[in-house]
Amino acid sequence: MRLLYVEDNRLNALLFEEMLHAFADIELRVSENGRDALKVAAQWQPQVLVLDANLPDTTGIELLPRLRALPGLEDVPAYMCSADSSPEDIAGARRAGFDDYWVKPVDIHSVIRALKSLAQKPSER
Repeated sequence: MRLLYVEDNRLNALLFEEMLHAFADIELRVSENGRDALKVAAQWQPQVLVLDANLPDTTGIELLPRLRALPGLEDVPAYMCSADSSPEDIAGARRAGFDDYWVKPVDIHSVIRALKSLAQKPSER
């Protein structure tokens, strides 16, 4: 499973990488901003997107439709990952097309459960 994590905070990215390190079937790429994420996604075609809400050059909500406009990424599962956890933030992300909202610090069990569920249902995407 190819997972693109767009996160400008290097510590958060390292924690996420460490969390997924034990899963050999997950190939992780990290981009620090929207511009780089678009380049990586166009060349590598991720199967899962995890976007930080606030990036240096855009927001996760603005970036998602730009990523999904790339060929093959129209229906890729997407997760917002942010410390902003108000009901309005979560509802806004869902309206924007995110499948779920992971509040930082990210609960490893929620992430693994979601990724395992996706791995079991690849034909539905």
